[in-house]
This record gives sequence, structure tokens and C-alpha cells, in this order.
Amino acid sequence: MVSMQLARQNLLLAALSDEELSRWLPDLEAVWAPLGQVIYESGGHLSHVYFPTTSIVSLLYVLEDGGSAEISVVGYEGVLGVSLFMGGQTTPSRGVVQSAGELLRLRSDFMLTEFNRAGNVMHLLLRYTQALLTQMSQTAVCNRHHSLDQQLCRWLLLSLDRLHGNDLVMTQDLIANMLGVRREGVTQAAGNLQDAGLISYRRGHIKVLDRAGLERRTCECYAVVKAEYVRLLRLGPR
Repeated sequence: MVSMQLARQNLLLAALSDEELSRWLPDLEAVWAPLGQVIYESGGHLSHVYFPTTSIVSLLYVLEDGGSAEISVVGYEGVLGVSLFMGGQTTPSRGVVQSAGELLRLRSDFMLTEFNRAGNVMHLLLRYTQALLTQMSQTAVCNRHHSLDQQLCRWLLLSLDRLHGNDLVMTQDLIANMLGVRREGVTQAAGNLQDAGLISYRRGHIKVLDRAGLERRTCECYAVVKAEYVRLLRLGPR
């Protein structure tokens, strides 16, 4: 059985009362998620929902030709599988592990029962869903109107908010897949940020050297998303 201390590493689980969380603990299962693992596929049946604790998962929209682009990122502040309690048994997105770590898994039928109690759990999950929809909407606007440098800054900052440190293990191919751009574009954008002294980059590893500099360089999209998470869930940098 997952301990209460471990469960409270996830912000949503930490927001439950002791009584509610104690009811959940026997049904929570800790699983390890390596970089690049697919948590669920687009159109797949949602047998479980997942609460990240130390991992980060990107939600990708996948096109018919196999191309994809990130629509949101989920870490310790959230849950994977919101379409379940919004009335669907499948999800239109693919969930891919962006940063390796642990998740807590919960059966979908248990989650639905708790949601349908129409109390604190329902209101908490609906607030989270509102914040997630804001992130998705802002990502769409950002990808349409802002430069790749700004998009990469936004993506790095959102990731940092969900990590314990300033290091990301991430290949350029995976970043390109997340942002829906060519690998060459990521190489150029990462090079620009490195030349500006904001990050250091070597194969598969990014270290943020100047977070404040990234915040000055990015577009307003990051601030909009962060403000909504703070307002609804009190999310801040770890």
C-alpha cells in the first residue's frame, strides 16, 4: 500500500482530506515510468488514471500521418486521464513520459465512484481540468503566434515548475516531437539560448543556468498558464 507521505507528493492527492486519502491509499499503486514510455495511446481505453509524483508526462495530439505535437504537460500538480470523469472512456491524446520518475496509479472505476460523490474530490478535479484547458488553449495560441525560441522557453519553464532541480534529460528529437517542429529548428533554438547563457546543452541533457533570463525571453503564454495554476491549485516552482 502506498504511504500517505508518498501520496502527498502529488498536489491533487495532497489536497484531499486525511479521511479521503486514507480511503484511497489501499487502491493506489506506485509505478516507475522511464523516459519515452507511452502511458496511454490516443483512443485507448482508460483502465487507470495516473497521478505523477516525480515524473512529467506530455500529452500529444497525434495526426493520421504519425506526426504529433504537445498540447499540455502534466507533473506533480495533476492527473492523467481527465476525459474519464468528463464523461468519456477513451482519450484523444497520447501520454508520453517527458521526464522519468514515479506515478501513482488508480483504477478508473474507483476514480469514477469518488468523483460521483459530488464533494471535494469533484470540485478539486474540475478546478484542475480548468487549469489544464487553459494550458492547452495557450499552447495552441503560442504555437501559432510566437517564435520557436519563445516556445522552447515556455516549454522549459513549464517543465522546471514540475521538477526538483534545473536539469532535464531530453533529446532534441523528443523536444522536436513535443513542439511539433523539425529537429533542426530545435537545434537552432537551443543554440540561441545557450549562446545567451540561459542554458547549457549537451546530447540528451539540458541544464537551465538562468531561469529569470528564460522568463524575460519567453512570451506571455507561460505567465498566463502559471497564474491560472496558482489561482486554482496554488502551483509554484518546486
